[in-house]
Amino acid sequence: MSTVIDDAPFTGFHKRLAIACSGGPLLDGYILSIVGTALIGMKPELGLSTADVSLIGASALIGMFIGGALFGVLTDKIGREVMYTADLVVMGLCSIASFWAESVWLIVILRFILGMAVAADYPIATSLLGEWLPIKQRGRLLGFQIIAWYAGSVLAYVVGYLCLTFAGDGSWRWQLASGSILCAFFLIIRQSTAPESPRWLAQHGKADKAARMVEKYLHVRIAPEDLIESSLDGQPVNHGSIRELFGPLYRKRTIFCCGFFLCQVAVLFAMLTFGPQILSAFGMPAGTWMDTLGTALISMVFLIGCFPALRMIDTIGRRPTIVWCFGLMIIPVLLIGIWPSMPTILAFALLCLYAFFCGGPNVLDWTYPNELFPTHIRATAVGFATSISRVGAALGTYLLPWSLDHLGLGPTFLYAALLTAIGFLICLWGAPETKGRTLESAAA
Repeated sequence: MSTVIDDAPFTGFHKRLAIACSGGPLLDGYILSIVGTALIGMKPELGLSTADVSLIGASALIGMFIGGALFGVLTDKIGREVMYTADLVVMGLCSIASFWAESVWLIVILRFILGMAVAADYPIATSLLGEWLPIKQRGRLLGFQIIAWYAGSVLAYVVGYLCLTFAGDGSWRWQLASGSILCAFFLIIRQSTAPESPRWLAQHGKADKAARMVEKYLHVRIAPEDLIESSLDGQPVNHGSIRELFGPLYRKRTIFCCGFFLCQVAVLFAMLTFGPQILSAFGMPAGTWMDTLGTALISMVFLIGCFPALRMIDTIGRRPTIVWCFGLMIIPVLLIGIWPSMPTILAFALLCLYAFFCGGPNVLDWTYPNELFPTHIRATAVGFATSISRVGAALGTYLLPWSLDHLGLGPTFLYAALLTAIGFLICLWGAPETKGRTLESAAA
């Protein structure tokens, strides 16, 4: 296959595409985090029990589990273009409908659908982006997608704080509906970017159209046949399937991508969704600006930690970055688990330290699945890895309130340290090095 796309100069087109594709991750961070502040007013108004709060927190993640697996396969079968904007429309409509929700179950259903729509965007947008990017910018801009996630999370807590401060607890409806504004913004941006991947088009018998798209957006002429992956040259198109991910060629890569992703986000999502409750357990006044703003600060540190990691994956490499960062992530949560009665300021500092070290796995969450699998199963792999990660996230989010109530702070964080240690061992076993390799050779 030609290396025209891999070796193309980095242009404004790539920047616009990266911004457009970041809409899904940003909305994911926003939608999943805004419920943390909305629950402050929602709980007394709707009379929510602890089980209700856990179910609302986990419902979007359960939807993501189903949506990622389903829409990843569909994206490889029918293309990236077909669902490129439909998911944003669904997110916007569900956000608006949440404003009028009067029952727990309606909120759960709407957030479940929101989760499915968010999960659909990952295999669509990250596959489309990865298949257009040149080698030198691929790792950085795929990693940028998780920065968009944290930007959405930080924005959610800032919006939640402002709503609670100026509109009171009853503003929870406006908080849930506010995501529709972001949906409209990214819908507008997506209209000016490439609608389809030339790699996918070439693989599905549309090499002539793919060559025209490369000339239009990259200003380079290429023979259509040069866009066909060498491994598939002359062979019938093999549509991706989840079963293929567990075949002998890709089994280890699949277990690695799903395993480290799950171990990371199980702790991360629980921490961000119920950040105010965790901080109140350390002694911060509950239901005030202190625990809400404190969670926003931790989210900001998660975001800050991604920037040095973006540089590291292109200098020292993908494998050293993820192995070292996972190892360092164990230390803060282990110390909290051993000494749960530590001063509040020290516990807060350790949570921030965990958030900073988490930058390495964060920027590789979607970089690795996009680089380790070929075009015909790339979106399937991204969607499936996202789905499995949300199993851990849903369990972590659902179990955290129960664990804090029944086991206490110390055991809860010891379990978090154990799960992080498992992720560290998975990375030692399975993390490959893909720095500086073409997309085709990295996935070979």
